[in-house]
Amino acid sequence: MVVHAGGGTMKAMLIALSLMQAAAPASDGAQDATERSIDLRDRWQWLTRDIAFPAEWDGDGRHFHYRKTVAGGFAFVDVDATTQGRRPAFDAAALAPALARVLDRPVDPLRLPFEHFAYQDGRAAIVAMIDYQPYRCTLVAPQCEKLVDRHRPRGFGVVRDLSAPALNDPQASPDGRLEALVIDDNLVVRDAGGGREHWRSADGSASDFYDPESIAWAPDGRHVAAYRVQPGYRRIVTRVVAAPPGRVQPVLAEQLYPKPGDAVDRERPVIFDTASGRRTEVADTLFPNAYTLSNLRWRKDGRSVAFDYLRRGFDQAKVIAVDADSGVAHAAVTEDTKTFVHAERRFLHDVNDAGRELIWASERDGWRHLYLIDGTTGRVKRQITKGDWVVRDIAHVDDAKRRIWFSASGVTPGEDPYHKHWFRVDFDGRNLVRLTDGDEMHEASFSPDGTRFVDVHSRTDRPEVAELRDGDSGRVLALLERGDASALTAAGFRPPETFVAKGRDGRTDIWGLVVRPRDYDPAKRYPVIENIYAGPHDSFVPKGFWPFGGFSGGDKAMGMQQIADLGFVVVMIDGMGTANRSKAFHDVAWKNLDDSGFPDRIAWIKALAAKDRAVDITRVGIYGGSAGGQSTLNALLFHPDFYKAGVAYAGCFDNRMDKIEWNEQWLGWPVDQSYLDASGVMHAAKLQGRLLMVVGEQDSNVDPASTMQVVDALIRADKDFELLVVPNGEHAAGRTTGPVRYAQRRQYDFFRRTLLGEQTPNRNAR
Repeated sequence: MVVHAGGGTMKAMLIALSLMQAAAPASDGAQDATERSIDLRDRWQWLTRDIAFPAEWDGDGRHFHYRKTVAGGFAFVDVDATTQGRRPAFDAAALAPALARVLDRPVDPLRLPFEHFAYQDGRAAIVAMIDYQPYRCTLVAPQCEKLVDRHRPRGFGVVRDLSAPALNDPQASPDGRLEALVIDDNLVVRDAGGGREHWRSADGSASDFYDPESIAWAPDGRHVAAYRVQPGYRRIVTRVVAAPPGRVQPVLAEQLYPKPGDAVDRERPVIFDTASGRRTEVADTLFPNAYTLSNLRWRKDGRSVAFDYLRRGFDQAKVIAVDADSGVAHAAVTEDTKTFVHAERRFLHDVNDAGRELIWASERDGWRHLYLIDGTTGRVKRQITKGDWVVRDIAHVDDAKRRIWFSASGVTPGEDPYHKHWFRVDFDGRNLVRLTDGDEMHEASFSPDGTRFVDVHSRTDRPEVAELRDGDSGRVLALLERGDASALTAAGFRPPETFVAKGRDGRTDIWGLVVRPRDYDPAKRYPVIENIYAGPHDSFVPKGFWPFGGFSGGDKAMGMQQIADLGFVVVMIDGMGTANRSKAFHDVAWKNLDDSGFPDRIAWIKALAAKDRAVDITRVGIYGGSAGGQSTLNALLFHPDFYKAGVAYAGCFDNRMDKIEWNEQWLGWPVDQSYLDASGVMHAAKLQGRLLMVVGEQDSNVDPASTMQVVDALIRADKDFELLVVPNGEHAAGRTTGPVRYAQRRQYDFFRRTLLGEQTPNRNAR
């Protein structure tokens, strides 16, 4: 049910709420309420059947595979795309003990510690990511090993760790006769197999070296290119491991960690004539002050090489093409903005790898759309898609048919503007065909040739359905799975309610979810708790059904239900400043991270309270992690009249202390007043509400010193607060990994005390 403030009916909502109340179990006392809420996930997460996760195709397009829920856990299914014949993707019972040996922990065959994998060696082995590390397992008499990445580490992609060796394997020329590598910081070309040296550059040095991992041969072998690099600032974050497992004395951990304002590596492409060794340096006139340059890409005729340029400050992106013989560069595409280019959403396709036409994603008309660009002049030949809606994912481009397959949201008026649908369109903008239907979230996986795709669709109140569809028409070729949540529903699960209200401008629809206690009584009054994540890089309110983590919104819905059952109305909202709406909606975040969409969020919660008198907005709490942790603290600092209590996990409380890439994208460069405006350290003295901060001692994503600097500022301001430091804890400590129960229990007890006025048990007396 979708309830719009200013529209819909109160009667419909009350009927739905009464049904929720009738199905909910009676409370059996407050003494162990926190433990019961924390245990809810364990009681519920294995109750669904046949819910499929997004599929992955083999490289030849003959098979695809996916994970699905089964009794007690998950199974991986392999499908023949032609016959639709299905079989287990591998022998999970045989694989589990092999994984257990390499991971040194028990592994349940029904709960393998990965969601995705790729076949290798003709399907004789698989590779999967486990705990952010790649592992390879053979499938016959399974043996598993952790794979070692030999590439030189780069701090957030912009500063190379020169204390580590680079991957310097000789790179063979297209005909196999020659090879290129770096020796003593200079580029060398020699006969294959370590033979006679033909030439080497003479201008490389430790302070201006050729990067062996950037070497790129032209397809015709006439040229070879590489980046010459002047190193940036090697900032090292040092953390104390106070309680190292199996040891008594503390140790130190170090991490290369560039921060806003730091000098980044300066890269300049250099092109060499293979026969003579003649060096052509490319003037950086068109790409000065680069934040990053992409890998070098040769066009198929070997006459030019291209790379992407993102200017420091994120206000300009280009594709630069360089003539191989002359070294003359031109901008094949230029994207300028007065705010930010959304770096993660850039898209480029070089038609036929020829450089004459490019497909480019741009927000230049106020919405993210696709453009056909003249690669020789940089001018727009044609806007391919157009309208007050957003292109999301580009799955496949067929140069021969001159056709694109992509997803978009907001196309159909009246539908949830975040629900993705899939389309195809010709390069000239004609023949726009919608391939999926229904007001749902569609996640599609296309075959390599684009002729078929697996569509997994659902919404928060409809379990996932997986179908194999025709890529040209969208016609359903086979029903793969139909998710069954009947046992989950019988256990008391009720999907979140979608609620829509106007934002700060009184015109823009703001979308969010409401989760109520299972024993909800409309005659009572319930405090409100907001689950916040306002990072500008995406939108975050769940749109798919799966509520337990890893798909369609993660475990946000489950975590919200756990808290709601303690006696709260829990909400999640996508306010202005988040992505997947118009450029203007998104731009609210620019140099304005202290905003976090709060004017929209507060208006939305007030509209909810106007519809439902059980919602008590005199008692509002908030919690979030990472950027959500920063927003949680800022809610208490900048809106203390509304937010009364907050739990902030691993917050990037001062953006000068956090990673370079995320913060410079939204606050710009150089570091200016906008960084101070959003700083919890600078504004700590404004704290009025109740605050609990949780941080992992070994957080490698957000420098944990950011939390301790807030602690220092609060102490100096003589403010009361609570602090939980999780020894050995990483960025997700207390949220998704590590000693979850303890941090969850502290959070839940905190809200019970501060918003419900309850006395929580003395757990030390047990």
